[in-house]
Amino acid sequence: MKKILFLFTIMISASVFSQQATIFKIKKYRVAELNEKIQETSGLNIFNTKLYTFNDSGNTSEIFELDPKTGEIVSSFEINAENKDWEALTNDGKNFYIGDFGNNTGTRKDLKIYRVPFSDTIVQNDSVKIISFEYPEQNDFSFKNGSTDFDAEAMIYLNGKIHLFTKEWASKATSHYIIDPEISERQKAVKTEVFQTNFLVTDASYFDKKLYLIGYTKKTEVFLEIFNETKPGVFFNENPKRYFLGSALSIGQIEGIAVDENGIYISAEKFRSPLGGERQSLYCIPQNKLKD
Repeated sequence: MKKILFLFTIMISASVFSQQATIFKIKKYRVAELNEKIQETSGLNIFNTKLYTFNDSGNTSEIFELDPKTGEIVSSFEINAENKDWEALTNDGKNFYIGDFGNNTGTRKDLKIYRVPFSDTIVQNDSVKIISFEYPEQNDFSFKNGSTDFDAEAMIYLNGKIHLFTKEWASKATSHYIIDPEISERQKAVKTEVFQTNFLVTDASYFDKKLYLIGYTKKTEVFLEIFNETKPGVFFNENPKRYFLGSALSIGQIEGIAVDENGIYISAEKFRSPLGGERQSLYCIPQNKLKD
């Protein structure tokens, strides 16, 4: 009976949220089930027209190139960096930036981003640089599993800076921070704007002067928000276009997004729950299907 009531609650909640967003079910845009090696795909990025992903904490320090049409692994690259909790991937055309800043408990004091030189599918592991940072607003580092506002799983590279978007468990919002990748010593991330998403942001992408944020609620609803860049590096001056993409029960736990002229690529890690689940998957929404 409890499971039935829980499922009913999810259905009612999804219906309410869906009324506030355009319903766009992505299940029919599923490209493929991903390889077992990337069950916990936790970031997605397009680097020189190629699609890349990786796993999060507890997995190898590898980046995988995916075939965008089949989801198959094309190649993989070992990175000379610890995977404590990799959560986001972006690039500047010459370097990968790997966000090792997963912080569900709010206790981490070693937040970092790895800059990894990468050209012609060759990783320059002897030149990996660590960009260390902190949230100046955080004073409490006590254990707060699933209730901290100082977690993050999303970032983009833009205008010479790293733009990080938080995953705020308590506030159900996202804060936009800027980090300078050229600073070698530990730096304070600069908070610039905040938006009330009402879902947990798990990845970000930037394309054609638009910011794409994706994530889910604790009730498994998956949402995508698309923001216009109203000024260079400013996104939250206007309300976004909001899309309800479905439930993690049927599409997986959405953790990655990457956008280019061909479409919106979305990756989901394997999702398990007492009510069911879905295997790790890659989706692609053609640009002409999602009108924003």
